[in-house]
Amino acid sequence: MTADDTEQARPEEAVPPAVRAVYGPEDLSSVPAFRGGFINFGCWDGISLDGPLTAGDRVRSERQLYRRVLDALDGAGEGRGRALEVGCGLGLGCALALEEYAYDAVTGMDIHPDQLERARRANAALLTSAPGRLRLVRGAAERMPFGDGEFDRVYSVEAAQHFRDLDAFAAECARVLRPGGRLAVASFFVPGEEERPEAADELAARLDSFASGLDAARPLGALTGAFAAAGLADVRPESIGASVWPGLDHYLAGLDLGVTWPRAFLTSYRDGLLDYYLVTAAAP
Repeated sequence: MTADDTEQARPEEAVPPAVRAVYGPEDLSSVPAFRGGFINFGCWDGISLDGPLTAGDRVRSERQLYRRVLDALDGAGEGRGRALEVGCGLGLGCALALEEYAYDAVTGMDIHPDQLERARRANAALLTSAPGRLRLVRGAAERMPFGDGEFDRVYSVEAAQHFRDLDAFAAECARVLRPGGRLAVASFFVPGEEERPEAADELAARLDSFASGLDAARPLGALTGAFAAAGLADVRPESIGASVWPGLDHYLAGLDLGVTWPRAFLTSYRDGLLDYYLVTAAAP
Protein backbone atom coordinates (compact mmCIF):
# COMPACT_ATOMS: atom_id res chain seq x y z
CA MET A 1 0.00 0.00 0.00
CA THR A 2 1.07 3.54 -0.61
CA ALA A 3 0.58 6.60 1.54
CA ASP A 4 -1.53 8.11 -1.26
CA ASP A 5 -4.35 5.60 -1.08
CA THR A 6 -4.12 3.98 2.35
CA GLU A 7 -3.53 5.40 5.79
CA GLN A 8 -2.49 3.04 8.56
CA ALA A 9 -3.86 3.52 12.06
CA ARG A 10 -3.17 0.80 14.58
CA PRO A 11 -6.49 -0.20 16.21
CA GLU A 12 -6.37 -0.39 19.99
CA GLU A 13 -8.85 -3.23 20.20
CA ALA A 14 -7.76 -6.80 19.47
CA VAL A 15 -9.39 -8.46 16.48
CA PRO A 16 -11.50 -11.44 17.64
CA PRO A 17 -9.85 -14.70 16.49
CA ALA A 18 -12.81 -15.74 14.34
CA VAL A 19 -12.87 -12.35 12.60
CA ARG A 20 -9.12 -12.52 12.05
CA ALA A 21 -9.41 -15.95 10.40
CA VAL A 22 -12.56 -15.43 8.31
CA TYR A 23 -11.44 -12.11 6.84
CA GLY A 24 -7.78 -13.09 6.70
CA PRO A 25 -6.55 -16.41 5.31
CA GLU A 26 -10.05 -17.84 4.80
CA ASP A 27 -11.05 -14.80 2.68
CA LEU A 28 -14.82 -14.86 2.98
CA SER A 29 -15.13 -12.82 -0.21
CA SER A 30 -13.86 -15.78 -2.22
CA VAL A 31 -16.64 -18.23 -1.33
CA PRO A 32 -19.60 -18.73 -3.73
CA ALA A 33 -22.14 -17.50 -1.17
CA PHE A 34 -20.60 -14.02 -1.46
CA ARG A 35 -20.08 -13.74 -5.21
CA GLY A 36 -19.15 -10.26 -6.29
CA GLY A 37 -17.04 -9.43 -3.27
CA PHE A 38 -19.53 -7.25 -1.39
CA ILE A 39 -19.74 -9.77 1.51
CA ASN A 40 -23.36 -9.16 2.50
CA PHE A 41 -26.54 -11.23 2.51
CA GLY A 42 -28.25 -9.02 -0.05
CA CYS A 43 -31.54 -7.22 -0.56
CA TRP A 44 -33.60 -9.39 -2.91
CA ASP A 45 -36.47 -7.04 -3.71
CA GLY A 46 -37.48 -7.32 -7.37
CA ILE A 47 -35.49 -10.53 -7.91
CA SER A 48 -37.76 -13.44 -8.72
CA LEU A 49 -37.47 -16.39 -6.34
CA ASP A 50 -39.70 -18.61 -8.47
CA GLY A 51 -36.78 -20.35 -10.17
CA PRO A 52 -33.02 -20.87 -9.87
CA LEU A 53 -30.95 -17.83 -9.00
CA THR A 54 -27.83 -16.87 -10.93
CA ALA A 55 -24.50 -15.41 -9.88
CA GLY A 56 -25.73 -12.19 -11.48
CA ASP A 57 -28.79 -12.21 -9.22
CA ARG A 58 -26.53 -12.62 -6.21
CA VAL A 59 -24.36 -9.63 -7.12
CA ARG A 60 -27.48 -7.58 -7.85
CA SER A 61 -28.80 -8.38 -4.37
CA GLU A 62 -25.56 -7.25 -2.75
CA ARG A 63 -25.51 -3.98 -4.65
CA GLN A 64 -29.17 -3.42 -3.82
CA LEU A 65 -28.46 -3.73 -0.10
CA TYR A 66 -25.88 -0.96 -0.40
CA ARG A 67 -28.35 1.18 -2.31
CA ARG A 68 -30.98 0.62 0.38
CA VAL A 69 -28.52 1.88 3.00
CA LEU A 70 -27.25 4.81 0.94
CA ASP A 71 -30.78 5.84 0.01
CA ALA A 72 -31.55 6.03 3.74
CA LEU A 73 -28.78 8.63 4.05
CA ASP A 74 -30.64 10.97 1.63
CA GLY A 75 -30.52 9.22 -1.74
CA ALA A 76 -28.59 10.04 -4.88
CA GLY A 77 -27.64 13.59 -5.78
CA GLU A 78 -24.80 16.02 -6.24
CA GLY A 79 -22.33 17.28 -3.67
CA ARG A 80 -23.09 14.82 -0.90
CA GLY A 81 -19.93 15.73 1.00
CA ARG A 82 -17.72 13.27 2.82
CA ALA A 83 -18.81 9.76 3.79
CA LEU A 84 -17.28 7.05 5.96
CA GLU A 85 -17.98 3.34 5.62
CA VAL A 86 -17.24 1.41 8.82
CA GLY A 87 -16.16 -2.15 8.00
CA CYS A 88 -15.58 -1.54 4.29
CA GLY A 89 -14.20 -4.97 3.40
CA LEU A 90 -13.07 -4.93 -0.23
CA GLY A 91 -14.27 -1.35 -0.66
CA LEU A 92 -16.76 -2.13 -3.42
CA GLY A 93 -19.50 -0.35 -1.50
CA CYS A 94 -17.26 2.71 -1.25
CA ALA A 95 -16.87 2.66 -5.01
CA LEU A 96 -20.64 2.34 -5.47
CA ALA A 97 -21.19 5.34 -3.16
CA LEU A 98 -18.77 7.41 -5.21
CA GLU A 99 -20.03 6.34 -8.60
CA GLU A 100 -23.79 6.35 -7.99
CA TYR A 101 -24.29 8.79 -5.10
CA ALA A 102 -21.86 11.57 -6.02
CA TYR A 103 -20.10 11.90 -2.70
CA ASP A 104 -17.18 14.29 -2.83
CA ALA A 105 -15.04 11.70 -1.05
CA VAL A 106 -15.52 8.34 0.65
CA THR A 107 -13.30 6.82 3.33
CA GLY A 108 -13.40 3.07 3.79
CA MET A 109 -12.26 1.87 7.21
CA ASP A 110 -11.62 -1.74 8.17
CA ILE A 111 -9.90 -3.36 11.13
CA HIS A 112 -8.35 -6.17 9.08
CA PRO A 113 -5.16 -5.37 7.13
CA ASP A 114 -5.77 -8.24 4.70
CA GLN A 115 -9.11 -6.74 3.74
CA LEU A 116 -7.53 -3.36 3.14
CA GLU A 117 -4.92 -4.93 0.88
CA ARG A 118 -7.69 -6.64 -1.10
CA ALA A 119 -9.59 -3.35 -1.23
CA ARG A 120 -6.56 -1.59 -2.68
CA ARG A 121 -6.30 -4.20 -5.43
CA ALA A 122 -10.05 -4.24 -6.12
CA ASN A 123 -10.17 -0.45 -6.45
CA ALA A 124 -6.83 0.16 -8.14
CA ALA A 125 -8.38 1.87 -11.16
CA LEU A 126 -10.50 4.22 -9.04
CA LEU A 127 -7.60 5.06 -6.77
CA THR A 128 -5.58 6.02 -9.84
CA SER A 129 -8.26 7.82 -11.84
CA ALA A 130 -9.79 9.80 -8.98
CA PRO A 131 -7.02 10.44 -6.44
CA GLY A 132 -8.25 11.80 -3.16
CA ARG A 133 -11.86 10.72 -3.60
CA LEU A 134 -11.31 7.22 -2.12
CA ARG A 135 -9.28 6.72 1.03
CA LEU A 136 -8.66 3.38 2.76
CA VAL A 137 -7.84 3.44 6.46
CA ARG A 138 -7.16 0.81 9.08
CA GLY A 139 -9.13 1.38 12.27
CA ALA A 140 -11.56 -0.13 14.76
CA ALA A 141 -15.24 0.75 14.93
CA GLU A 142 -14.79 1.44 18.64
CA ARG A 143 -11.83 3.79 18.16
CA MET A 144 -11.84 5.58 14.82
CA PRO A 145 -8.69 7.39 13.66
CA PHE A 146 -10.51 10.54 12.55
CA GLY A 147 -11.11 14.05 13.78
CA ASP A 148 -14.31 15.34 15.35
CA GLY A 149 -17.00 16.22 12.82
CA GLU A 150 -14.94 14.97 9.89
CA PHE A 151 -17.82 13.34 7.97
CA ASP A 152 -21.21 14.34 6.63
CA ARG A 153 -22.42 10.74 6.46
CA VAL A 154 -21.42 7.50 8.19
CA TYR A 155 -22.71 4.10 7.13
CA SER A 156 -21.98 0.45 7.83
CA VAL A 157 -23.24 -2.58 5.91
CA GLU A 158 -23.29 -5.96 7.63
CA ALA A 159 -20.36 -5.36 9.96
CA ALA A 160 -22.01 -4.37 13.25
CA GLN A 161 -22.77 -8.02 14.11
CA HIS A 162 -19.02 -8.34 14.72
CA PHE A 163 -18.70 -5.30 17.02
CA ARG A 164 -18.27 -6.19 20.68
CA ASP A 165 -18.75 -2.68 22.13
CA LEU A 166 -21.76 -1.02 20.55
CA ASP A 167 -21.65 1.86 23.04
CA ALA A 168 -18.13 2.76 21.91
CA PHE A 169 -19.11 2.37 18.25
CA ALA A 170 -22.10 4.70 18.74
CA ALA A 171 -20.00 7.27 20.60
CA GLU A 172 -17.43 7.28 17.79
CA CYS A 173 -20.12 7.68 15.12
CA ALA A 174 -21.53 10.65 17.03
CA ARG A 175 -18.05 12.14 17.38
CA VAL A 176 -16.94 11.90 13.75
CA LEU A 177 -20.26 13.12 12.31
CA ARG A 178 -20.64 16.85 11.74
CA PRO A 179 -23.71 18.53 13.28
CA GLY A 180 -26.67 17.57 11.13
CA GLY A 181 -24.85 14.57 9.66
CA ARG A 182 -26.63 11.25 9.18
CA LEU A 183 -25.88 7.64 10.04
CA ALA A 184 -27.20 4.35 8.62
CA VAL A 185 -26.32 0.83 9.83
CA ALA A 186 -27.56 -2.43 8.29
CA SER A 187 -26.97 -5.70 10.13
CA PHE A 188 -28.67 -8.59 11.89
CA PHE A 189 -29.68 -8.61 15.55
CA VAL A 190 -31.88 -10.46 18.00
CA PRO A 191 -35.32 -8.75 18.01
CA GLY A 192 -36.23 -6.79 21.12
CA GLU A 193 -34.73 -4.38 23.60
CA GLU A 194 -33.19 -6.72 26.18
CA GLU A 195 -30.46 -9.34 26.09
CA ARG A 196 -31.94 -12.82 25.49
CA PRO A 197 -29.53 -15.54 26.65
CA GLU A 198 -31.89 -18.25 25.42
CA ALA A 199 -31.83 -16.76 21.91
CA ALA A 200 -28.04 -16.47 21.99
CA ASP A 201 -27.72 -20.12 23.05
CA GLU A 202 -30.13 -21.28 20.36
CA LEU A 203 -28.39 -19.27 17.65
CA ALA A 204 -25.04 -20.76 18.69
CA ALA A 205 -26.58 -24.22 18.42
CA ARG A 206 -27.96 -23.55 14.94
CA LEU A 207 -25.34 -21.31 13.32
CA ASP A 208 -21.58 -21.82 13.39
CA SER A 209 -20.94 -18.10 12.91
CA PHE A 210 -22.46 -17.48 16.34
CA ALA A 211 -20.89 -20.56 17.94
CA SER A 212 -17.41 -19.52 16.75
CA GLY A 213 -17.73 -15.96 17.99
CA LEU A 214 -17.66 -14.44 14.52
CA ASP A 215 -21.15 -12.97 15.03
CA ALA A 216 -22.49 -11.64 18.33
CA ALA A 217 -26.11 -12.31 19.38
CA ARG A 218 -26.95 -8.77 20.50
CA PRO A 219 -30.49 -7.39 20.79
CA LEU A 220 -31.55 -4.61 18.46
CA GLY A 221 -32.07 -2.44 21.53
CA ALA A 222 -28.37 -2.59 22.31
CA LEU A 223 -27.68 -0.67 19.10
CA THR A 224 -30.61 1.75 19.17
CA GLY A 225 -30.04 2.41 22.87
CA ALA A 226 -26.34 3.05 22.27
CA PHE A 227 -27.16 5.57 19.54
CA ALA A 228 -29.59 7.41 21.80
CA ALA A 229 -27.12 7.38 24.72
CA ALA A 230 -24.44 8.83 22.42
CA GLY A 231 -26.66 11.83 21.76
CA LEU A 232 -27.80 10.86 18.28
CA ALA A 233 -31.31 11.94 17.37
CA ASP A 234 -34.20 10.49 15.38
CA VAL A 235 -33.04 6.89 15.89
CA ARG A 236 -35.22 4.71 13.68
CA PRO A 237 -34.95 0.93 13.27
CA GLU A 238 -36.61 -0.75 10.30
CA SER A 239 -36.93 -4.51 9.88
CA ILE A 240 -35.91 -5.50 6.35
CA GLY A 241 -35.68 -9.23 7.05
CA ALA A 242 -38.40 -10.04 4.52
CA SER A 243 -36.16 -8.52 1.83
CA VAL A 244 -33.08 -10.44 2.98
CA TRP A 245 -33.63 -13.90 4.44
CA PRO A 246 -35.93 -15.67 1.89
CA GLY A 247 -33.81 -14.60 -1.07
CA LEU A 248 -30.57 -15.54 0.63
CA ASP A 249 -31.89 -18.97 1.55
CA HIS A 250 -33.19 -19.56 -1.97
CA TYR A 251 -29.78 -18.72 -3.38
CA LEU A 252 -27.98 -20.93 -0.86
CA ALA A 253 -30.30 -23.82 -1.73
CA GLY A 254 -28.81 -23.82 -5.23
CA LEU A 255 -25.19 -24.05 -4.03
CA ASP A 256 -23.11 -27.03 -3.04
CA LEU A 257 -22.07 -25.50 0.28
CA GLY A 258 -20.64 -28.60 1.92
CA VAL A 259 -22.31 -27.53 5.18
CA THR A 260 -25.95 -27.08 6.14
CA TRP A 261 -25.83 -24.47 8.89
CA PRO A 262 -26.19 -21.32 6.69
CA ARG A 263 -29.71 -22.48 5.82
CA ALA A 264 -30.62 -21.92 9.49
CA PHE A 265 -30.61 -18.13 9.06
CA LEU A 266 -34.07 -18.27 7.49
CA THR A 267 -35.51 -20.64 10.08
CA SER A 268 -34.03 -18.52 12.89
CA TYR A 269 -35.74 -15.47 11.39
CA ARG A 270 -39.05 -17.31 11.16
CA ASP A 271 -38.68 -18.49 14.75
CA GLY A 272 -38.15 -14.93 15.99
CA LEU A 273 -34.53 -15.45 17.03
CA LEU A 274 -32.94 -13.14 14.48
CA ASP A 275 -33.86 -10.36 12.08
CA TYR A 276 -32.15 -7.96 9.71
CA TYR A 277 -32.45 -4.23 10.39
CA LEU A 278 -31.66 -0.89 8.84
CA VAL A 279 -31.13 1.65 11.62
CA THR A 280 -30.83 5.36 10.88
CA ALA A 281 -29.98 8.30 13.12
CA ALA A 282 -28.80 11.90 12.92
CA ALA A 283 -26.29 14.07 14.71
CA PRO A 284 -28.06 17.06 16.31
